[in-house]
Amino acid sequence: MRLHDLQPAPGSQTRAKRLGRGIGSGLGKTSGKGHKGAKARSGGGKAPGFEGGQMPLTRRIPKSGFKNPFRKEYAIVNVSALEQFENGTTVTIDLLRACGLVNAVKDGVKVLGNGDLTRKLTVQVNRFTGSAKEKIEKAGGKAEEV
Repeated sequence: MRLHDLQPAPGSQTRAKRLGRGIGSGLGKTSGKGHKGAKARSGGGKAPGFEGGQMPLTRRIPKSGFKNPFRKEYAIVNVSALEQFENGTTVTIDLLRACGLVNAVKDGVKVLGNGDLTRKLTVQVNRFTGSAKEKIEKAGGKAEEV
């Protein structure tokens, strides 16, 4: 098969219906919509989700929960992931992003205390858990909130 042999599958491409173009077209006058009624009108038909007057599903199901509009969402990094940096490194948000440890920094970066740390690092991020701060300082480093 060559590039010039390519063609659409038979029946996959049909011409658009030309509505309201005279009796001979078969779709003149009422344009295939019949006579009167909601479906014959412009913008006619029923709204999406309309269930024939029955109470719609979206209104039958109870509301639940609460979404806090002021919630802060942090990108998270575990203490064990910081092990890859050399001693004396200042770990910033930009450095974490460059190393691929953080993808989307939403409202900041938070370091969690999962794992162990043996390197002496200065970590500058937005938040730390208590155990993460403790492990960084125990290894001889500094945990600085920015």
